[in-house]
Amino acid sequence: MDSFTLVIVSALVSTIMAATMYLLHRASRRTPCLLDWSAAGLCFLASNVIALLAMNTKLPFVVAPGIANVFYISGHYLILAGVRRHLGLRPRYDWLAALAVTILLLHATGFAHGAVSRRLLMLTPFVVGINASVVWLLARQTDKAARGSYLPLLVVEAAFMTQLLLRALFISAGQPIQLTFLGNQLWQTAGSLAVLAFLSLATMCCALIVIRHQELALRSASLTDSLTGWLNRRALLDMAEREFQRHRRSGDVLHFLTFDIDHFKSINDQHGHAVGDAAIRHVTNVAAQALRGYDARFRIGGEEFAALITGDDKLQAHQVGERLRTLIENSPLLIDGQRLTLTVSLGVAACEHDDLQWDDALRRADQALYHAKRHGRNRLSVYGVDLLPLATARLA
Repeated sequence: MDSFTLVIVSALVSTIMAATMYLLHRASRRTPCLLDWSAAGLCFLASNVIALLAMNTKLPFVVAPGIANVFYISGHYLILAGVRRHLGLRPRYDWLAALAVTILLLHATGFAHGAVSRRLLMLTPFVVGINASVVWLLARQTDKAARGSYLPLLVVEAAFMTQLLLRALFISAGQPIQLTFLGNQLWQTAGSLAVLAFLSLATMCCALIVIRHQELALRSASLTDSLTGWLNRRALLDMAEREFQRHRRSGDVLHFLTFDIDHFKSINDQHGHAVGDAAIRHVTNVAAQALRGYDARFRIGGEEFAALITGDDKLQAHQVGERLRTLIENSPLLIDGQRLTLTVSLGVAACEHDDLQWDDALRRADQALYHAKRHGRNRLSVYGVDLLPLATARLA
């Protein structure tokens, strides 16, 4: 395949990359990394357009290959910038500006004005460094749900980096190779095909990352309460079943802790629903400080909440619940400069060996909660201690 055809095809693929990423951004404006990847496609396109002009017009050296190479390396960097932004890091456009100036200055040196192979060796460390940064960022991600979507781009970047290194090592260690600007030699054709494959695959990989991210976000939204950020009742059905089956296999202690806000209706009536929502958010924020990091927490109703307490010590659920109650009582909600004291009533119940399903324990925890509310509120009741099972109570 001649160099003119390769440049034309690369320009088309770059256009597709820029357009695809931009259209995906129009459909999902909450994903700014798509703009970086769209800009990367534009940079690769600009590099190819300059190459096409250089085939038919005598351009200054600073333009071709100088500015053309700046656009080319900027395209690689903008892929890195998009990955950084996707992962919640700063894209660091200041690094991109410094990189562009460095590339231009290098093209002003006598080394760059020499053989084409020299410029290839000069630019390889920059591109390899950018590729390695992408690989390193993606490889260190620990989110198992998202790692599968990162793997294709990681492999593409690593493969492109490897072929660049092999070409550079062969050129520097072997016999001098007479390359010409935009020539049809084997090494240049292979390099152009590698770039073409890279652009095609990188476009698909970046789109895959965004689609998978949106899929996980939708799944999380379907399982999460929007007001508090806690899991919802639908998530409780799945997680409680898994924990209950694990409890039956291993015999580990499993408790349900339920609680709700005391006199919540009067808070809504007196202060309005906006304050009621603020009270719910406040209680969940404070409760999260009392609960342990691995305790699953749920909003199961308006002002009703639940937590799964696991551990080997049967006193742990009581201790966690009492710590939660005390912390909320001592953390008033500030409303327009006024302190609104909130309290909660709590119920605790353990899963028993003869339970047929997990909601048997949740039902007992609710009974303990109502017992706490009937006996003064702002207290914790434990099923089997403060509230006896019905059969035991009749015998007593």
